[in-house]
Amino acid sequence: MQSLSQFLASGSTSASLQELLSVTTQTCIEISSALKKGSLAGILGMAGNENVQGEEQKKLDVISNNMLKSALFASPTVRAIASEEEDDIVPANTDGEYLIAFDPLDGSSNIDINSMVGTIFSVYRQTGTEPATEADFLQPGKNQVAAGYVLYGPSTMLVFSTGDGVNMFTLDVDKGEFILTQANVQVAPETQEFAINMSNQRFWSDAMQSYVTDLVAGKEGPREKNFNMRWVAAMVGDVHRILCRGGIFIYPWDKKDPSKPGKLRLMYEANPMGMLLEQAGGKAFTHSERILDIQPEGIHQRVAVVLGAANEVDTCLSYK
Repeated sequence: MQSLSQFLASGSTSASLQELLSVTTQTCIEISSALKKGSLAGILGMAGNENVQGEEQKKLDVISNNMLKSALFASPTVRAIASEEEDDIVPANTDGEYLIAFDPLDGSSNIDINSMVGTIFSVYRQTGTEPATEADFLQPGKNQVAAGYVLYGPSTMLVFSTGDGVNMFTLDVDKGEFILTQANVQVAPETQEFAINMSNQRFWSDAMQSYVTDLVAGKEGPREKNFNMRWVAAMVGDVHRILCRGGIFIYPWDKKDPSKPGKLRLMYEANPMGMLLEQAGGKAFTHSERILDIQPEGIHQRVAVVLGAANEVDTCLSYK
């Protein structure tokens, strides 16, 4: 069985990128350990402050963010850091080769009920002679050199890509390292499973309402087949399910807050997950464009997301 370090060394991944991925994933192992202690360590509940998006932070949001920031800041490969929990980018080592953006704990509303959460990361290669700025991060997702997530569930799993397919690793808790358990993950183009927050249906566009109505109509409806709905309330969990058994995940535009074109963050969620889905044969779009083609306007930009099985994404986008 191949360990993560063996897997990276056996491929074409540069030594510096291997170092960055090693630091990131090792820190995620430490986050996983902290999560398993739960209430025993006094790390559950609210932190008493808000992040830049105006969302109240959980204690573990802050703890996991600080763990990643500290570890990455110390790595000579890291030029700068951007986090969902930070107002601004954090310049690290001017000589570093990589920019890394991350959501330290996706799905943090699930923490206090002991449900699925994860860490999502996105890596770009960018060098310079001056300290990094926010403008350096404003690259389309197609420029990513690596992306992935660590899922903290019944087992802790790492899923990532360096642009040559998607591979899954499972944490061997006895050895303290990730072991390859599924290589070259592929998502079937057809599906009968969808994930969407139905509580917001009244705020969706007419086209999205029509699409989901047709899914729910099942065999007797125009799609002529039954669909199942699943919703984890953590993007990392819903995307993991798609990579394991197919499906489509949708967080559409809605009119509940017209000032926000979507709920999910382009840099920390949509771009890395978009890369993974495309590398696995799926698709990742907003309502109108490929996610990885979007030119970011800010590090905390939000977008609508439609990703998963290629043919089902096309069908969803065909509703006007």
